[in-house]
Amino acid sequence: MMNDDALVENQRILSAIESVDNATSANPLDGFQKTERNDNNSSPKMRARTAMLQGPILSTIVKLALPTIVVLLVQTLVGVAEVYYVGLLGVVALAGTALVFPFWSLMTMVSNGGMGSGVSSAIARAIGADRHDDADALVFHGLVLAIVLGLFFSIGAWLFGPTLFSLLGGRGEALGVAIRYSRYIFAGSIPIWVVSLLTSALRGAGNMRVPAVVTLTGAVVLIPASPALIFGFGPVPRFGVAGAGIAIGSYYTIASLLLLRYMTSGRSGLKLTLAPLQWRLFADILRVGLLSTIAIIQTNLTVIAVTGAFGVFGIHALAGYGIASRLDYFLIPVLFGLGTALLTMTGVNIGAGHVHRARRIAWMGGGLGALIIGPLGLVIALYPNLWLHLFSHEAAVILLAAIYLRRVAPVYGLLGFGFSLGFASQGSGHMFWPFAAGTSRLLIAAGLGWLAVAHFGAGIATLSLIGAAAIVVDAFVCSIPMFNGSFGNSAST
Repeated sequence: MMNDDALVENQRILSAIESVDNATSANPLDGFQKTERNDNNSSPKMRARTAMLQGPILSTIVKLALPTIVVLLVQTLVGVAEVYYVGLLGVVALAGTALVFPFWSLMTMVSNGGMGSGVSSAIARAIGADRHDDADALVFHGLVLAIVLGLFFSIGAWLFGPTLFSLLGGRGEALGVAIRYSRYIFAGSIPIWVVSLLTSALRGAGNMRVPAVVTLTGAVVLIPASPALIFGFGPVPRFGVAGAGIAIGSYYTIASLLLLRYMTSGRSGLKLTLAPLQWRLFADILRVGLLSTIAIIQTNLTVIAVTGAFGVFGIHALAGYGIASRLDYFLIPVLFGLGTALLTMTGVNIGAGHVHRARRIAWMGGGLGALIIGPLGLVIALYPNLWLHLFSHEAAVILLAAIYLRRVAPVYGLLGFGFSLGFASQGSGHMFWPFAAGTSRLLIAAGLGWLAVAHFGAGIATLSLIGAAAIVVDAFVCSIPMFNGSFGNSAST
């Protein structure tokens, strides 16, 4: 049972969500609405729809994206802090968590950017086409998917985790750390999926503030909880790396319950109620969600394969790649915040038949993605220790990690460009080109990378250059529908 402090904390989180909703109608775009607040036009969904169909493109993208970007950056800083805490436990702990991280990232990216994108896209297109009953029913269908897929990841981690970690080079104490960490962190898979798909539903309706409040609250809770459980504090025992998993699972369990209560109230503009399950609504989610999930799996298979390739060079190389590649994932929340705005805006415009405006939104979003993270990549390429010394000062680890960053970080601008165009394609309901881009990146970074290391004796520098080339090709393939005119075309694949 929860103690009194936990109950007070739960009520505080719920009050924060409700106060944001009451003050803003859960809609950051009220300033664009010029008509009188009456009839159906006064609903949060309709005001957001009007802004996305008629408002200035660039400022609307920024207003939709900014809450998610700011809050996810805070959440990512919590993840960085967690790596720092684990680093204090030693190189073995860093190596063990590095083995688990690709699989954890896979689940969070699939739940938010894979199936979550499917839910957001389906709801955005339904709202754009004035199918508001379908939009509400899609929330329940998303919840059903969250329960099924969360259970799948929990069972999968328990049954297959040790084998997968061993295949990636996990041995001895590092393997033991990976197994303990994974079993705790994946125990909360269902609540994580519920939070991801419900917040994705809200984003699809143009409601970015409540998901932002939920995520920010998670950051505030986890900042003290993770180190307390990792190292012990007062009556709290020392759990080691398992403490981080316990903290994450506990938070998401509470957040999922509060979000369920909020969504059933109808105050968000979407209402969660029991609805007859319909294949056409599942299909509307899955037409984007499945291919988007496959694309994310491809990305994470790439990371897993490259992790294994670095593992060939020893534990220091594995730890070095683990902390260097964390920068890639530090940038993902920024791009995800921008991407969700692009997905929602393109989805609403495609649903309303405004294809030309949807294309303009995609081009502007791709440019913003490159502009936001490109300069940071150049700085880190020149001064890699600005990032690496946050996690380790061991000379062998830093040297190998810097080799990777000096070759991959300069192309982060193209990473942002391709990532943003991929989300815009998700909003349009067509996933062929993002899927093709993910396939090309997997073949180059994983296939060619492994071939270079295993059969041609390539070193870490060559492996890193191959990874950079994969990002360049990915961005080019994502841009193809923008040049050949297939973006938003109902006849396209």
